Amino acid sequence: MPKDTAKELNDARRRTHATTGNLNYILERFGDKLAKDRGYKDLDGMEAIWLYLITNYHWTPAYVKSMNTDDIRLVLSQEMKGFTFSD
Repeated sequence: MPKDTAKELNDARRRTHATTGNLNYILERFGDKLAKDRGYKDLDGMEAIWLYLITNYHWTPAYVKSMNTDDIRLVLSQEMKGFTFSD
């Protein structure tokens, strides 16, 4: 593989993984907000999101935990609209 092509490929991989990581971080922070807003005790991040999906959509824990983060973001897209965090 030519050097320029390898560099472009690796740059694209880095950007893809960085973007995925940022999206997952935002999702977990939204889970923190859900936990606070709903009074979930000893839960935060993805666990709070899972509990929210289980209680609101009546999905089983196994189903919710098997969902990929892209699908979870889709399901929560309306709830997450305008979500920001200040720190």
